[in-house]
Amino acid sequence: MAEAEAGQRLDHFLAAKMAGRSRARIQAWIAEGRVRAGGAPRKASWKVRAGERIEVEPAEPEPLRAFPEEIPLEILHEDEAVIAVNKPAGLVVHAGAGRSSGTLVNALLHRYGRLSDAGDAMRPGIVHRLDKGTSGVILVARTETAHRSLAQQFASRTVEKVYLALVEGCMAQAEGVIDKPVERDPVRRTRMTARTGRGRAALTEYRVIERFERFTLLEVRIRTGRTHQIRVHLASIGHPVAGDTLYGAAARPRGLEPLGRPWLHAWRIGFVSPATGERVRVEAPLPEELVRWKRILGCADNKGGA
Repeated sequence: MAEAEAGQRLDHFLAAKMAGRSRARIQAWIAEGRVRAGGAPRKASWKVRAGERIEVEPAEPEPLRAFPEEIPLEILHEDEAVIAVNKPAGLVVHAGAGRSSGTLVNALLHRYGRLSDAGDAMRPGIVHRLDKGTSGVILVARTETAHRSLAQQFASRTVEKVYLALVEGCMAQAEGVIDKPVERDPVRRTRMTARTGRGRAALTEYRVIERFERFTLLEVRIRTGRTHQIRVHLASIGHPVAGDTLYGAAARPRGLEPLGRPWLHAWRIGFVSPATGERVRVEAPLPEELVRWKRILGCADNKGGA
């Protein structure tokens, strides 16, 4: 211990000496008695002394694991291998980036006790995802065998994924295909982009279901599953998903209440059940807030079907 360092708090002294460790981790070691100064455990506020020997017994934190939490769920289908859930908008699929509770995984563990361990400990059973603001059907694997089977089906693009999306503007074409690679936006890291021509291949097909004066309702099928794929693809052709302010949609369209989420719903999914080998198709009804918004459009400015 150098003379110039004497008088510092123990936790501050160690934080400066152990730059690769967080102050919170160092304080936890001190609280657990893993740090000794002058041969004895000390408090974080201990003032270090010149010539004093500081001993640290590091311990890595236990790996994070998802935990059960009582959260209501709407189950659309279940068998011994797979669960299909109607995820509401606002519910995060799994923990990460500062969130450890209030997720779909927490709710599923409370209801079922165990899910597939084929993924990591914070994402048991998760083989695909939906954005936080997107509602609709999502599949969860109950067993490792089911997890591998579903993962292979997604990888081989044999899973049918159909969404409903209300977009801004009147679509000129009755149907179309958007084939643009998607990558992380180099400027705004919370977004994806299809403007650069780089990134991972992404293919989105759409068909007009109903036209309104200022909006168009689409049935959307995705052949790939890139982050924000539908949202970024539709925005790239000038028709952002209604309510999706991240990709340029109006926060409060004229004469309408704010939606508070993208008008995007994972309506139908089709897959082969790992339990029976039979084809299964699951549909998720539209949530009330999307039904209400569409009803308002229909009353105000409906121009008829496509």
